[in-house]
Amino acid sequence: MPSRSNDAPIEKKESREMPKLKSRSGAKKRFRLTGSGKVRMSGAAKRHGMSKRPQKMKRKARGTRIMDASDAKIVKRHFLPYA
Repeated sequence: MPSRSNDAPIEKKESREMPKLKSRSGAKKRFRLTGSGKVRMSGAAKRHGMSKRPQKMKRKARGTRIMDASDAKIVKRHFLPYA
């Protein structure tokens, strides 16, 4: 077996970076970010029982809305860390 006296010692590279965080898959389906960084979400209470609701409420429930800043901070920090 040949000697390894000429070769440099093999050093193991240690990464000091934190591991990447995973995004919550449920949050990816429910929230999107606007161009300015606000969190856009769909309105609640639209799944069933809409015949009982007033027409004005049904109209307002359409489309998306901007999430409140205090809740958006939680979503951005914990659920969508790289969004």
